[in-house]
Amino acid sequence: MKVLDRKKNPPIVDAVNFKLNLKPYQKFVLDNGVEVYAVDAGAEEVLQTEWIFSAGNAQEEKNLVAATTNFLLRNGTSTKTAFQINEQFDYYGSYINRACYNETATITLHSLTRHIDNLLPKVRELITDSVMPQEELSIYQQNMKQRLKVSLKKSDFVAGRLIDVYLYGEKHPYGKYSSAEDFDALKREELVDFYKKYYQQGKLIIFVAGKLPQNLEQLLNTNFGDLPFANVIEKETAPVLGTEKKIRITNDPDGAQGSIRIARPFPNRHHPDFLKAQILNALFGGFFGSRLMSNIREDKGYTYGIHSYLLNHVQQSGWLVSTEAGKDVCEATIEEVYKEMKLLRDEPVDAEELLLVRNYMMGSILGDLDGPFQIIARWKNIILNNLDEKYFYDSIETIKTVSAEELQALAQKYLQPDDFYELVVV
Repeated sequence: MKVLDRKKNPPIVDAVNFKLNLKPYQKFVLDNGVEVYAVDAGAEEVLQTEWIFSAGNAQEEKNLVAATTNFLLRNGTSTKTAFQINEQFDYYGSYINRACYNETATITLHSLTRHIDNLLPKVRELITDSVMPQEELSIYQQNMKQRLKVSLKKSDFVAGRLIDVYLYGEKHPYGKYSSAEDFDALKREELVDFYKKYYQQGKLIIFVAGKLPQNLEQLLNTNFGDLPFANVIEKETAPVLGTEKKIRITNDPDGAQGSIRIARPFPNRHHPDFLKAQILNALFGGFFGSRLMSNIREDKGYTYGIHSYLLNHVQQSGWLVSTEAGKDVCEATIEEVYKEMKLLRDEPVDAEELLLVRNYMMGSILGDLDGPFQIIARWKNIILNNLDEKYFYDSIETIKTVSAEELQALAQKYLQPDDFYELVVV
């Protein structure tokens, strides 16, 4: 056996030289056509099961119906109260949650693998027999209006709502936001109708990860393979862009800081520029060592943190810069953001900085693949965006090979201040 020489440091290997592989999924189809994607991995006897319905904001005819229906899924069936529903999941040491997004809504169950056969019938009950009790709806309306009242006093909350409106329009699923009047206008009958159409008879995809039981396919087929799920027509709404590009709003006259959002529309993942733009975004403001962080946090001290993102949307996307700064330095902060854009347009990034970004991005992907739940999350993102395994490996290859000249050309194309909406809420 070879003995390690403890007097010598081990060689440093750049993450860019790692060979990353995405563990493949198992796929099977239930008797009713529901697709199941499963990843068998991990050392612990735990399981994450996720039911994803095409029941997001894009499907609703009236604001807040999708989110409210999703929230009330576990708040009462024809035979159980909300307390009894939660108690039966707690009994098995499991945790069930639900969430509503733009295109989709989800039910997520975390459990021990050995208890999954007892828990699946209880999830089925939520999908087939939720009744949206009026008293639970009334409590939800009251709580959400109070929460909204508190949130509207916060500049970052207001800025996050408004920048989406400028990018997509109030009627677009990505631009909708809630009001007290919207909560008051909710009717139980509307929720029941939405539930019947998009949960009981809608489109469903199931994702499972962890230590899979040998009879997983049989269990899922028994509990969900006989339900009348169908394909839902995916709605696509064209954005209605705001006409005013520079907006300043005083939300709190006594506020000490301002929330800054600088954003522009951007193509989705199917566009040929998207993968390269992810590297440019990382360089610009996508991690702690980025240009924006180095300048505006470390050098100028205007903010505790500033980041840029390519928004994780299916239909259209956007490129967003987000930060909070003292209200006396908000304008100076924006000026520095535009200076960094100009530098990226005018000068190609040097090899050392580009290597740093490559290593950061490769290391991040490696971390994202550490465990079955992270692996299935990567697959879920690929599948729900109508992509395939090639997209993952193309992204790795792009990180490793994109040139400084290509990034500069992208900056010249997309990092033009006139294309960005500029919002400050104090």
